[in-house]
Amino acid sequence: MIRRTPALLLILLATLSGCTTSGEPDHKTEQQEATVPALTLAPLEEEWAIDWWMPRHEEKLAARASDPELVFLGDSITQGWEGEGAEAFEATFGQWRTLNLGFSGDRTENVLWRLEHGEVEGIDPKLLVMMIGTNNTGHRMDPPEDVAAGVTAIVNELRRRLPDTKILLLAIFPRGETPADEMRANNRDINRMIRSLADGSEVFYANVNRVFMDGQGQLHSDIMPDLLHPNAEGYERLAEALKPMVQSLMTRGTLPAQER
Repeated sequence: MIRRTPALLLILLATLSGCTTSGEPDHKTEQQEATVPALTLAPLEEEWAIDWWMPRHEEKLAARASDPELVFLGDSITQGWEGEGAEAFEATFGQWRTLNLGFSGDRTENVLWRLEHGEVEGIDPKLLVMMIGTNNTGHRMDPPEDVAAGVTAIVNELRRRLPDTKILLLAIFPRGETPADEMRANNRDINRMIRSLADGSEVFYANVNRVFMDGQGQLHSDIMPDLLHPNAEGYERLAEALKPMVQSLMTRGTLPAQER
């Protein structure tokens, strides 16, 4: 059985009962609350991830010793800053000590497990940039309200564990070729819910999805070959969009005026 702290359990119960950062009520029954996968803390146990997921977690625990100033938290899109996006990442964020807590395949419940098992313990970054939820859509087609509850629980947990850290919450990226794609629509609904988590003081929200799409909302394989993950050019576009926001939050503790 996974050991959970009373504080985290209280946060999750508050999230499910409607005491969320957004203040929006949740009308789930107690039985439904107990079975929401997006809130059920667990490591990623997919067969394809068994050989590397836990070793990566241990590696990231050791990397806390670098005293990171800037942390990125999320799934494969975040982990991709170490691969396809490495050059853009170094050019844009290399001036700071960074820690990449992106894990391919992760859903909200996996991030909650990682936070509960020490990944941000003992660090005090100025800024944490996070995006999570597209795998809740892609793996299970979780209802938007469940994914939003998972994201809310993560933000609440980060605020508890990193009280002096600013949080930049990114909208979940578009997926699928057209705006009518079912999974893209699910992510779009999630984004409408989680944007209210921003308080303009400690938690900020940004939607940079326009950099991946044309004027009709189409995704193209020359930017996202699988219509989900950016390639090197996609990461360059992403880095360029994030640069002024990260710079401002790292130095002034707020977003640039045009992004507020």
